[in-house]
Amino acid sequence: MVPQSSWTGNNEIDMNPEKFKPEHFKWSYCDGIATICLDRPKRKNPLTFESYAELRDCFRDLVYTKNVKVVVFAPNGGNFSSGGDVHDIIGPLVNMEMTELLDFTRMTGDLIKAIRSCPQPVIAAVEGISVGAGAIIPMACDLRVGTPDCKTAFLFNKVGLAGCDMGACAILPRIIGQGRASELLFLGRTMSGEEGEKWGYFNSLANSKELMNTAMKYAQKIANGPTFANSITKNQLNYEWNMGLDAAIESEAQAQAICMQTKDFERAYTAFINKEKPKFEGN
Repeated sequence: MVPQSSWTGNNEIDMNPEKFKPEHFKWSYCDGIATICLDRPKRKNPLTFESYAELRDCFRDLVYTKNVKVVVFAPNGGNFSSGGDVHDIIGPLVNMEMTELLDFTRMTGDLIKAIRSCPQPVIAAVEGISVGAGAIIPMACDLRVGTPDCKTAFLFNKVGLAGCDMGACAILPRIIGQGRASELLFLGRTMSGEEGEKWGYFNSLANSKELMNTAMKYAQKIANGPTFANSITKNQLNYEWNMGLDAAIESEAQAQAICMQTKDFERAYTAFINKEKPKFEGN
């Protein structure tokens, strides 16, 4: 069976994120910003059954973690992730029955659902290798910052699998377009950082020394913004994928009316009148 995470969501992180100590990835928290990275740098940070499950549970519980305002998914040791571990995941999968395989593929998909569903914007800082599932995670994030020489590849085709993994056929075309997504998914070829920026996959590029500073600048601006309103924006970006224009406009009208009832909206008005910069508090 696919292992479950040992973190059961006991609300400790909701009360005090500084105390959260995951077993299968690194976590830090400061001033509303949580930073996550995989922690197997000598092997380019491959994913395991356990890290998949624990990451899934972490992002699920972030729904209830109001003091985390933004998440940065960072590289470690010069690489983002080499995807599913060949020995810890790929080998066992070859010997699994269909029901077990479906348990696994649903679990990995649930991680992407959790990243998309958590109210916090998630920023991926991509350095070095970002391939397979290690490319899917940044793809699922809200913003992506890369280095010019980072290597992104959706290489499922290279190992005899379909490119339709963990939402790739739904999300990737929306970022870079149908034709370009088809090229990457059919060929499994590498996309450079510069190509990714040109195609709109990366919001910006920075050299390795400045990568985390650049990602943190995005994160700090978001953390200082109206947290509740940002969560509504993320929610609408998700739900409007499948809406017609009339439904989308009505949905946004209702969402904006809700935001107009917040104290942050009033704070912004008062600050404008007083020619001050608003200080948002997320309510």
